[in-house]
Amino acid sequence: MRIKALACLLALSACSTVPMRAKHDLIGMPRSDLIACAGVPDNATTLPDGEVLQWRQDQQVQGPFTIKGPLSLELDLSGHGTCHFVARLRQGRVAQVEYTGPSGTLLGPYSACRPLVLACERQARLALKSE
Repeated sequence: MRIKALACLLALSACSTVPMRAKHDLIGMPRSDLIACAGVPDNATTLPDGEVLQWRQDQQVQGPFTIKGPLSLELDLSGHGTCHFVARLRQGRVAQVEYTGPSGTLLGPYSACRPLVLACERQARLALKSE
């Protein structure tokens, strides 16, 4: 029973580590690859030394623990969150990744950001393995 509980805990923690890994793994990714995996950004701003791209996930993401009972009784122990994925580019490559927005759920502080960066994180991991 303890092994199952540990496995569940590790699986849940993996959901929140993807955005944290992406903060490091996406550094150096070309702009075209970033847009190919993350989609067209919701906002873009040109700066003197590069540009900032932002993707928004504004629909509330719920954590996994909600109990519904009779007579419309509902107990929600999870947090709700949104996420804005912000990438700063210099010379056409990712130089910095940050997240904004209230994104705290039971799965971790950045778990609401996971859907925004998952495909890019996978692509970056594959690129690292092939080198």
